[in-house]
Amino acid sequence: MSAGQRELGGAPPAGPATEIALKAQVRQFYDSIGWRQIGEGLYQNARYEDLRPVSRDYLHRCHARVGRFLPRRGRYLLDAGSGPIQYPEYLEYSEGYKYRVCLDLSRRALLEARQRIGHHGLYVIGDLADLPFQEQAFEGVVSLHTVHHLPLTEQEAAFRGFLRVLEPGGRSAVVYTWGDASPLMRVSAPLVRAANGLLAMLRRLRRGRKGSPAARGPAAEELLAARGTHTFRHDYTWIRDTLADLPGLEIRVWRTASTAFLRALIHRPLLGALWLRMLYQWEECAPRLLGRLGQYPLIVFEKPGAERLD
Repeated sequence: MSAGQRELGGAPPAGPATEIALKAQVRQFYDSIGWRQIGEGLYQNARYEDLRPVSRDYLHRCHARVGRFLPRRGRYLLDAGSGPIQYPEYLEYSEGYKYRVCLDLSRRALLEARQRIGHHGLYVIGDLADLPFQEQAFEGVVSLHTVHHLPLTEQEAAFRGFLRVLEPGGRSAVVYTWGDASPLMRVSAPLVRAANGLLAMLRRLRRGRKGSPAARGPAAEELLAARGTHTFRHDYTWIRDTLADLPGLEIRVWRTASTAFLRALIHRPLLGALWLRMLYQWEECAPRLLGRLGQYPLIVFEKPGAERLD
């Protein structure tokens, strides 16, 4: 599942029947739309990410950042909500493991993942909030942009399930989102809106001079227009207080800037790549502060026990 998907705040779901319906909606979306390719290695969910060259190095570094907080080697790495493992950096997390166990609600996601990692993977259709694995089965657990697709009432169970299946000395890294509760992205929202208005005007002017842009084809355009699944997110205080007893809990930055921020304000003629290099260095200097204030936190914890040789 991808960063930046349609976000929905508000009250938690009304009960078990609603939660089951939400999960069925998520599964149906990713089986039929979300993990369908619109180009070579490019999925419908690319609409939720900024794939322009100006942002590429920043995104690469943020993706690679996750690997620092996982054991570098072991027998089993659990990829909880694996999707199709669509970015090259994601593959690196399990290079030192015998098996990457890919768990997802979507059968299509797992079929795509198998195309990438083959016999290095084990593939399980399952629920993040009710992991079908025995205790202490994994040296590492990674979950990228998936927990926030669970109903609010099930998210604590997901985090505690990750701890349950870690072996002593194992570590977990979870990429989450604060959505529109991110203080920095909320402050920058008026600037993003103004920039988007200016960009829309410039696009209209260019179309008037050059004619309509080349179409991707009706099938790709239909997929890109499809609306994504809801997300439900707790705020920083809830994560900090409710999960305070998770051993070694840290809330760090995964990525400060939202996709909307990048697309609106980061451009090559305006030295966008330089600004992103500076932003990445600020994240490295103040990971906990920007984990609280930015868009995407990285929530890490470790099960006490045997020392690991990393």
